[in-house]
Amino acid sequence: MSSTVRTVGGRVDLAPVTALVALGDLGCIGTFVVAGEISHDVDPVANPLYVAETAIPFLIGWALVASLAGLYATDARRSARRAVALTVPGWASAALVAQALRATPMFHGGAAVTFYLVSVGVCLALLVPWRVATSRLFPAEQ
Repeated sequence: MSSTVRTVGGRVDLAPVTALVALGDLGCIGTFVVAGEISHDVDPVANPLYVAETAIPFLIGWALVASLAGLYATDARRSARRAVALTVPGWASAALVAQALRATPMFHGGAAVTFYLVSVGVCLALLVPWRVATSRLFPAEQ
């Protein structure tokens, strides 16, 4: 199968490993959101819709940025250095999109610089090791 068929605009590799990477990303973002809700005395089991509403702006931000920035392209797994070089600005941008969405009446929570910084730091502490691991476990062809 040609690489043109296996990619969408060169930014998303349509392979099973891409789905696995995306699921891990969702797990990292979900862990960040659930941990944050618990730290604010919100019971995720008793309030699943509230937690989902908290997660949605981050998931939208990540979906937009990750697909446009090539975080689901094979190149994103070329090396650990490449994974970090794409993931750090990718999540920082996705969190910025999330804050912009949270500033609208569509989502609760509002936007705050301090929360932006916390969301970037905490979620990168989850995403970066995951992305480095995927670059080692499923390296792209050089």
